[in-house]
Amino acid sequence: MKRCGHVTMPGAQPIDLKPTEFERVGREWTGVDVSANASKQAATVGELKLSGYQPRTVREEIRDNLIKRLEAGGPLFPEIHGYEDTVVPALENALLAEQDVIFLGERGQAKSRMIRALTGLLDEEIPTLDGVEIYEEPLAPISVEGKQRTEELGDDAPIRWVPRADRYGEKLATPDITIADLIGEVDPIKVAEGRYLSDELTIHFGLIPRTNRGIFCINELPDLAERIQVGLLNIMEERDVQIRGFRVRLPLDVLIVASANPEDYTNRGRIITPLKDRYGAQIRTHYPSELETELEIVSQESVPMAAPGRNLNTPDYMAEIVAEIVRLARRSPDVAQRSGVSVRASIAGYETLTANAMRRAILAGEEQVAPRICDLWHLAPALQGKMELETVDEGADEKVIEKLIAGAIAVVFGRYFELGALEPVIAEFKSGIAVEVGEALKAGDYASIVGRIEGLDEALQPLNVGEDAASIAAAVEFLLEGLHLNKRLNKDVVGGSIFYRA
Repeated sequence: MKRCGHVTMPGAQPIDLKPTEFERVGREWTGVDVSANASKQAATVGELKLSGYQPRTVREEIRDNLIKRLEAGGPLFPEIHGYEDTVVPALENALLAEQDVIFLGERGQAKSRMIRALTGLLDEEIPTLDGVEIYEEPLAPISVEGKQRTEELGDDAPIRWVPRADRYGEKLATPDITIADLIGEVDPIKVAEGRYLSDELTIHFGLIPRTNRGIFCINELPDLAERIQVGLLNIMEERDVQIRGFRVRLPLDVLIVASANPEDYTNRGRIITPLKDRYGAQIRTHYPSELETELEIVSQESVPMAAPGRNLNTPDYMAEIVAEIVRLARRSPDVAQRSGVSVRASIAGYETLTANAMRRAILAGEEQVAPRICDLWHLAPALQGKMELETVDEGADEKVIEKLIAGAIAVVFGRYFELGALEPVIAEFKSGIAVEVGEALKAGDYASIVGRIEGLDEALQPLNVGEDAASIAAAVEFLLEGLHLNKRLNKDVVGGSIFYRA
């Protein structure tokens, strides 16, 4: 996945943001610049007033730009698939209603990606007072520092233009987060300089105030200690902030979005009821309901496999098998469904499949590369960490994965073949033919198998097999393993070799 530069909020860790989540989101969908003010590059408050600039809250800004998107007919999230009729309409309603949002769903359901992509609904640039700790509306500052600056300099107060990417803040909730991290704390250095503790200028603002006029995300909200959640109540409703015993009236303009896993409500923590009540919308995410959607995500997100002098061609049925492994895992009684099976399992499984095929071809000195059934048995390391099992017996995870692989092969085999049409091939095996396949064989060795078994060439036609030896080898292994799983052939495994016979 290609990534662009870091976006850093003061006091926060750098966040990698994909270009599509900002540049494409802001421009390609409508074909026009969504910013109402980006072209008016005023340098002072006075110039800004003369430009006809009209202040908007961040919620009004997002709502207005969303309306433009809806009128243009473009997708809200072009790189997120499967939510067009479920999650996206609910989110559009929440944003039109100017509500804070919490996304509720299992791991690997694109919650964080959707939240980050919301930045594309912000104006391309906005003006803010220069030299002030938080992003201030130049015509209506809210902090003491901002008010003093405009009172002293008036229309000559300098402004700067902030890009949409810098108006996003994110924090992963952990038990050690403090109120100071999110809201602020008295700065001892400022006190040492001679200011009183009751002076608002002694405050070092936390992440949320520093995201004023932007979007702030709290990932895994239930992991936030309950006493810290209480500290968010006034931020989201009354806008009163208490720091070290004195109150600061700071009417922040922030869209606060959060994500949570349903499992977190019982195992790791909970969201306190008053805080849930302050979120305008709770939107439930889900895994892809269609195989095609899962494959589309895998194709989009997987790292391309390439090696000098090698040409990789992954048959459709092999990609389908990987996706089916994960889809079966989401329904398997052997897998703990309460924590889900991430789409990352499909992506990692596909990457591992193609990686092993490439490794095998390199060792064999082959230029044409195609994943085979024998490569599927190398997926365990990619899948073991992405699914929790109901049993903790030693070696149980490998057995479950082998069972899922066999089930996926059988499902995909049934899509491409009818057993009745394969009777001529089965009859050849009944006549005494036995076949050896596996990683030990080079792709070119499979041509002799096709030549030995009458009717095998015709039987492979539903797969649209290419003419290269690698594609023929993949097709032969798929057909033979499918016949075995349908109890038409016996299978013996000896070391790295696999023997099929009647």
